[in-house]
Amino acid sequence: MKSYFDLIDDGGSDIAGQVGRQRERIAEALAGVQHIVAIGSGKGGVGKSTLTMQLALAMQRRGRRCAILDADLNGPCQARLAGLENAALIPGGRGMTLPRTANGLGVVSVGSAVPESQDLDFASVARGDSHVWRATREFNLFQQLLGLVEWGRLDVLLVDLPPGAERTLQYAEVLGASARFVLVSIPTALARGVVARSTAALRRTPNATLGLIENMSGYYCEDCDEVRPLFDHGRVDTAPELGLPVLASIPFDARLAAASDAGDLESPRGPAVRAIEAAADSILNGLAERRAG
Repeated sequence: MKSYFDLIDDGGSDIAGQVGRQRERIAEALAGVQHIVAIGSGKGGVGKSTLTMQLALAMQRRGRRCAILDADLNGPCQARLAGLENAALIPGGRGMTLPRTANGLGVVSVGSAVPESQDLDFASVARGDSHVWRATREFNLFQQLLGLVEWGRLDVLLVDLPPGAERTLQYAEVLGASARFVLVSIPTALARGVVARSTAALRRTPNATLGLIENMSGYYCEDCDEVRPLFDHGRVDTAPELGLPVLASIPFDARLAAASDAGDLESPRGPAVRAIEAAADSILNGLAERRAG
């Protein structure tokens, strides 16, 4: 039985031909995908991966066919969040079968093939120069994942991006002009400043940014059943310095964090999940409006 990495074509001397074939495979694999929504931040540690999973689950509860592609190849989180850390990534009819959770959500993450105790390594004949070619190899791997997976018919494919404003721009180029973006921040000037760089980078692309999700806008106190302040900032409905609408402000819920760590997809009801569902509705409405336009 071939493994996940056995399916990856390492290329050859015919670079132009390889690129052309890769684009054809990606177009064929994504033919049944109606929308691609990339979730980015520019800054790590703002809860982007957890939000990506929760948005997919919320959309699924609304009857949408969803899947997640974990684009953070060096720090993949979606396998743990989905409870698919030991899922076999195996060949299918034309490529790789889409791994699914018990409730049917498709999740592709390198974390299913590379344990957390290991890093993603590429074979090399040279030492000390990996910075020269590693990014190229990573983007090649990502594009091959896009083209190898049997995505089938999906309403929304959510792409969990790695941190970094320059990464946001690079993935916009890889995913194509039709991909939409949602940015995630927390209510601090530092986090907003980093997201502003991602926003500026996306303005140089034809990709539309649907809005901003403000995460950790407070914290949910289960004992008192209230949302209390977490940062010394009031709730905002717009982000004028970013030029983006705020799709939702989501409080931190320790119960949701614990469930996510355990790969438990049964989201605890409360203000955090309700806010996530509101964000999912805003994203779906934005996609519908742009498609109609």
